[in-house]
Amino acid sequence: MNKVTYQIVEHDGGWAYKLGDVYSETFRTHEEALNAARAAAAEQRLSGKTEGISYQDSEGEWHEELAVGSDRPETEVTDAPASETDDKTDS
Repeated sequence: MNKVTYQIVEHDGGWAYKLGDVYSETFRTHEEALNAARAAAAEQRLSGKTEGISYQDSEGEWHEELAVGSDRPETEVTDAPASETDDKTDS
């Protein structure tokens, strides 16, 4: 089973979660980014339908495969400590 880790980081004047080198949208507060990462991680674990898929690889070759809907990754959220500038007030 694959493992997917969302990491909470400071980003673009606010906070975001990232997966690998890809950042989410920027959130105003650390708490908003953490809640969004937890929601994304929960959705990633949901089973879907088994369906046929087709895709083109980097060499232009087309492939057809069966994507098993129950084959979901294990997920986690790692949280960097909130900085002094993190605004924890409700809006």
